[in-house]
Amino acid sequence: MRILITLFLIAIMCATTCAQSSRKKKKAASEAQSNSPTTLEPGEPYYPKKDYGPKKSRKNRKKSSGPTYESQDEYEARMREGVKTIRRNERMLMKPQYTNPMYFGHKRPPKKRPPGKMKYCKVCGMRH
Repeated sequence: MRILITLFLIAIMCATTCAQSSRKKKKAASEAQSNSPTTLEPGEPYYPKKDYGPKKSRKNRKKSSGPTYESQDEYEARMREGVKTIRRNERMLMKPQYTNPMYFGHKRPPKKRPPGKMKYCKVCGMRH
């Protein structure tokens, strides 16, 4: 009876070690495949990979504590320029070229020709 139990335990131990070794072999095979070059990722000798992360800061540099007067002035200048362009665009939109429907998107209103002499217009895509 004792002999049967010991043989049974030894058989179980052998089965678990064999299963673990087969798992290790599968892992090693999958790692070898992932490290091998493919057509999508040829590997190091052909195309070295670059590190596009942020560069390491120098130890001797002193970090600033907050914005400087110069950066604040630059920011305010950019904001003023933005407001200027917005106002300029609003003024341009008040011109009759944009507000009057007779202009059809032209700078000057197109000529009204008789039906037989109408020409195709490249600007608005109509005949007038």
